Amino acid sequence: MLSTRKRQRVARITRNSKIFKTIIHAIQEKKGENILSLDLRKIHEAVADFFIICEAKSHTQVKAIADFVEEKVREQCEEFPYKHEGMQALRWVLIDYVNVVVHIMLPENRKFYRLEEMWNDAIAEQHED
Repeated sequence: MLSTRKRQRVARITRNSKIFKTIIHAIQEKKGENILSLDLRKIHEAVADFFIICEAKSHTQVKAIADFVEEKVREQCEEFPYKHEGMQALRWVLIDYVNVVVHIMLPENRKFYRLEEMWNDAIAEQHED
């Protein structure tokens, strides 16, 4: 339930934050495509400060990206995810770091769920693949 979730507000996350940059670089290293970050900080209903969304071409690549993001964030930022979901089906994996939520999706899932449209009030930034 989203309303019971506590957001960490100790350190404000920005696009220059170590965890943000680490996630983007990890996705790029594993060849994630169409990488987009959504700045949700000015949206009151948002459950995080940022969403980072990317696509993978296969279930295997979804898993590789998800595993690598978790590994790099653990190594470089000493952070563990609050939770992750979707590791069984590998169609849409969500890695929740409370203030930053990573979405790794197959292209058909991204088209169907249209997160960018749902959060179109957010400031979007494309990151080179």
